[in-house]
Amino acid sequence: MKYYLIAGERSGDFHASHLMRELRQQDPEAEFRGWGGDMMQAQGGTLVHHYQEMAIMGFWEAATSILKFRGYLKECQRDIEAYQPDVVILVDYAGFNMRVAKFAKQQGFKVFYYISPKIWAWNQGRVHKVKALVDKMFVILPFEQEFYQRFDYQVDYIGNPTVDAIAEHVPSPDFYQRNNLNPQRPIIAVLPGSRKQEIEEMLYEMTAIIPPFLDYQFIVAGVTNLDRNYYANFERNNVRILFDQTYDLLSHAKAALVTSGTATLETALFNVPQVVCYRTSAVSYAIGKAVIKVPYISLVNLIAGKEVVKELIQGEFNSRNLVTELKKVLQDDAFIAQQKAGYAELQEKLGRNNAAKKAAELMVGYLKK
Repeated sequence: MKYYLIAGERSGDFHASHLMRELRQQDPEAEFRGWGGDMMQAQGGTLVHHYQEMAIMGFWEAATSILKFRGYLKECQRDIEAYQPDVVILVDYAGFNMRVAKFAKQQGFKVFYYISPKIWAWNQGRVHKVKALVDKMFVILPFEQEFYQRFDYQVDYIGNPTVDAIAEHVPSPDFYQRNNLNPQRPIIAVLPGSRKQEIEEMLYEMTAIIPPFLDYQFIVAGVTNLDRNYYANFERNNVRILFDQTYDLLSHAKAALVTSGTATLETALFNVPQVVCYRTSAVSYAIGKAVIKVPYISLVNLIAGKEVVKELIQGEFNSRNLVTELKKVLQDDAFIAQQKAGYAELQEKLGRNNAAKKAAELMVGYLKK
């Protein structure tokens, strides 16, 4: 069968690539085409556009890029129609993908959604649109199934693919030697995100607090989909950049500063104490605050249903607060124990379900009916 997949950011590329691997196990004749990244391409997918071209963060930034997005949308519609896939599989990235869903449904294509858009966080009324446009929804957060059931929409909870990816990870035994790091100095992992725009908002602040922590090494998780020279602006004494080694970094970290997103969940699953950080433009923040309906921004706190990790958002994300909170997750044993107890509850809620495999089995089964 022919599968058309759309992932608009790095985490979507990661999850889509694992899904493609499992789809091929269920359907050896599978052909893949779509919008995504290097990991999807490595699984044999024909890439129409790289997600890096569409990486926009924030309500205001997205609004000011509307002409660019309209052009991409029209190109995507033409490409789907020319390819004639058996199914269009959308991976998160709601702003673009819901428009694709509308087109695909109108043209008679099957529409599957892998990793639900976060409509439970804002504009919950959009669930009716999802029901009308999406044939099958595959969710990865436990509370999402209950959310959709409130609207009489039956979805498949498949477990969380991040749990599976971390469980499969084998830490590099020569991590320190290979990266020329001092094994005697504890590591503070810095995860600033994967989009240039969010890195610019976060990384200077995250690495400006070195003086109180001279006994530690600040190691930044860089991504190779961005120009390596770009990161050189942030490298200084006691700050190193390591590329595409996030899981190995977290395997060896004592604590972490993390930009809100999937990385907060990854850090928790590695049992690393963390401080969650987030900042966007003033206009985007004002819009977001008005429409977002959930009490937290980090996946850790959302899944737990309580504050497990401290969130420093917008004005609270400053050097003074960073120093205070980082000292807690490095030195306050009671605070660390409380956070790790929250992590244990989180892992119990998520379980282990081989999410990509389960999704692939369900998808191929639905398509063969």
